Amino acid sequence: MSLTVNRIGGRIGAEISGVDLKREIDDVTAKEIHDALVEHKVLVFRGQHLDDEQHQRFASVFGTLTLAHPTVPSVDGQANVLEVAGGEGARANAWHTDVTFVVAPPKATTLRSLVIPEYGGDTLFANTAAAYTDLPEHLRLLADRLWAEHSNAYDYAEHPQFRSAEVDERHQVFVSTRYRTAHPVVRVNPDSGLPNLFIGNFVTGIIGLSRTESRDILRLLQHYVTRPENTLRHRWQVGDIVVWDNRTTQHYAADDYGDLARKLHRVTVAGDVPVSVDGTRSHILEGDEATHYTPQVQ
Repeated sequence: MSLTVNRIGGRIGAEISGVDLKREIDDVTAKEIHDALVEHKVLVFRGQHLDDEQHQRFASVFGTLTLAHPTVPSVDGQANVLEVAGGEGARANAWHTDVTFVVAPPKATTLRSLVIPEYGGDTLFANTAAAYTDLPEHLRLLADRLWAEHSNAYDYAEHPQFRSAEVDERHQVFVSTRYRTAHPVVRVNPDSGLPNLFIGNFVTGIIGLSRTESRDILRLLQHYVTRPENTLRHRWQVGDIVVWDNRTTQHYAADDYGDLARKLHRVTVAGDVPVSVDGTRSHILEGDEATHYTPQVQ
């Protein structure tokens, strides 16, 4: 295999060609892909058309796989595969990092397109390391000292017009086991050594501050994450597979395709417990270590 890495964004994203993910990946190519992920944060592979088994084999290049989700059922017969096909009111159209409500969120997420609407349904990605670098010095010093509570007690269907029995049932499954975890607002990526803003929509507040104070500070920090210079917009084609470093990105699924069909399969890779800039590790506030979902990476 002759791997080619082409940057597709100024600060985030690269398209990888010259590799057939249906085949076994040798160790040299696997390291090149892993290194490219750490450098570019998001990797796009076009026209791969993998099945679930091939998808999982490819995802394992980045480490040990998690189960599909801590609370949501997997695809039938595929314990590591989560179907992403939300209806109205259940779409992830909020900036977030995957599964940050557990103490060891995934290292990487891989997403494969199966059914794509004729328009809309793009996924946007943001570079949280660049966001941290963009902060003025005084804001960086503040962020370095802050800790946030992350929880799965979060409702995608916040707007009343989206309420339905189906949406309520889906939400009850999502929160069937409650998780609350304290993570540093700035975590250090163990592979790159870079500090990142580790926030997003699973954050319920800044520990030690009021709801109003938390909201204002989080809104200010989040503004730096989603600056256009720090983002990439991916237009899906059937057969794509996209991988992102979940430790140093946020993403957002644009809800602009009405009642058109959109279905993808997701496989995530086990991650480590986040560490702050002073070396303090995240800790559980409610729930357990979710070892049924993800093995602990030391």
